[in-house]
Amino acid sequence: MPLAKTIIVDKNTKVLVWKITETLQELQNVFLCEHSLKRVNSMRSEMHQKGFLSVRHLLQIAGYSDEDLYYSESGKPNLRDGQHISISHSFTFSTIIISNKTVGIDIEKNRDKIKRIAHKFVGQENSFLKDTNLVEQLTVLWGAKESLYKIHPKGGLLFIEHLPIDAFELKDKQTIGWIKKDPWNESFIIYFEIIEDFTLVYALPLE
Repeated sequence: MPLAKTIIVDKNTKVLVWKITETLQELQNVFLCEHSLKRVNSMRSEMHQKGFLSVRHLLQIAGYSDEDLYYSESGKPNLRDGQHISISHSFTFSTIIISNKTVGIDIEKNRDKIKRIAHKFVGQENSFLKDTNLVEQLTVLWGAKESLYKIHPKGGLLFIEHLPIDAFELKDKQTIGWIKKDPWNESFIIYFEIIEDFTLVYALPLE
């Protein structure tokens, strides 16, 4: 069972990361409710099926089952016991964060293509980006904004305008992010780290 990493953020917040090395058949050895079974069987991509199933394995490790997870009308995942959860998967990694606070998480493969779309989500952050390790910096920015987007309950956010990220360097492993859309003006601590050639980012409210 390839649990790649466990991060205890605080006494109420845990991040679990799974590295997908199994075959699809091996990953199917996990309980799925009828709705989830139909959903995974309808997926055309084996990579997406593996991501979906590995998340259910992470839930199991965290003490939950597929039945404990449900989605709101907007597609936001929730746990029936009232704990907050956020989910992400990309290629060969999947991850969840569970907390008593509202949280968001993202994991992305570091790829050069992000430079071609940077103009769509980078605004004021251009002032501190450096040419060295630009792909990794941009991936942190994308992951931070994606995590904040998952936190905001009403959607309708523009990454370039409503989700500014404070200056950081990769060695910092944390920064501050904001949701600034009237009436919201809230700050969040953003944690990030590189795992192999992927970037893991997660956001929590500032205490």
